[in-house]
Amino acid sequence: MKFSQFKKKPIVKFITNKYIIFALFFIVWMFFFDENSFLNHLEFDKEINKLNAEKEYYQKEINQDKELIEKLKNKEELEKFAREEYHMKKENEEIYLIEYDTLEKK
Repeated sequence: MKFSQFKKKPIVKFITNKYIIFALFFIVWMFFFDENSFLNHLEFDKEINKLNAEKEYYQKEINQDKELIEKLKNKEELEKFAREEYHMKKENEEIYLIEYDTLEKK
């Protein structure tokens, strides 16, 4: 098959059309090399998902802290919290801290 015969085939004519070549170049450029490329969008989507996960985590922490603040408005609960977290005590009172050993003895 000679080059002139190959050039006359419909598929070759279609592929070598200057508009098709330009369109393919444009698509490849937009997909890989442009500032707003598909690859950049994938990275941005990952970043958005990560930030949304952090946002949910901090929202849960905020809600827990709000519940704790509401709970500590009660004097008895405040005293219990101070004793448990900060090992505070009343006068003439002794506190013994018991730590559990998690290692099994053989």
